[in-house]
Amino acid sequence: MDKAFIKGLRLIEELAHSDQPRGITDLANTLELTKSNVHRLLATLISQGYVRQVPPQSHYALTTRIWELGSHVIRRMDLTQIARPAMIRLAEQTGETVHLSVLDGSDVVYLDKIESAHHIRAHTSVGSRAPAYTVATGKAMLAQMPDDYIDRFEGRMERYTDTTRTSIAELREDIRLTREQGHAIVPEGEWREGIAACACAILNRTGDLAGAIGMSGPDSRIKRKQLKEIAPMVVDAARTISTALGYAPCG
Repeated sequence: MDKAFIKGLRLIEELAHSDQPRGITDLANTLELTKSNVHRLLATLISQGYVRQVPPQSHYALTTRIWELGSHVIRRMDLTQIARPAMIRLAEQTGETVHLSVLDGSDVVYLDKIESAHHIRAHTSVGSRAPAYTVATGKAMLAQMPDDYIDRFEGRMERYTDTTRTSIAELREDIRLTREQGHAIVPEGEWREGIAACACAILNRTGDLAGAIGMSGPDSRIKRKQLKEIAPMVVDAARTISTALGYAPCG
């Protein structure tokens, strides 16, 4: 185990349980560490934005950074619970695999999944990642982001299948179509061969991106016609989840 890392975690926990800022000597005595050790740990935590010095510059307290990280975790847990009924309904309507995803930088992370009853189906796992520019839930979420968010993919768009988008221009066109349609489709697998998918973004109370719900299955079974028929169901599922999160569209 990394002893320095563990000491840092103990220091964070001690500050989190403190009702007021703490001094180095006080912290050193409580944690049974040397003052120089505590000073180094605090300096590192300050540099990373987790701790701040409190006037007269001899006491220390946590910033809201820990709270922000915890809030992300809580929101994801809430999203999973709230989205479940709509996911079940969409899975029953389509008979295909249904995913719940969130955007994490350049990737999507799969939070939840309902497996198709078909023997041939889309294979993914909860907790796994996929490049956002290659999958329907990723495109649906990217369409909710500012235009310059797409710039992060410049020079990083690897080809995974024959249909993978490998240029920013192609990706921007997909995003344009997604915004125009209100949902994203991937008729032929761009991340994994032979997978067709449709997805729609989920918005939270403030109208910001919360995640995306998507349906996927083999493109041998799900043709463009089927995707067109399924799209309203996916959009309705996303709207149901967004409403449950408190989103109320203007007008």
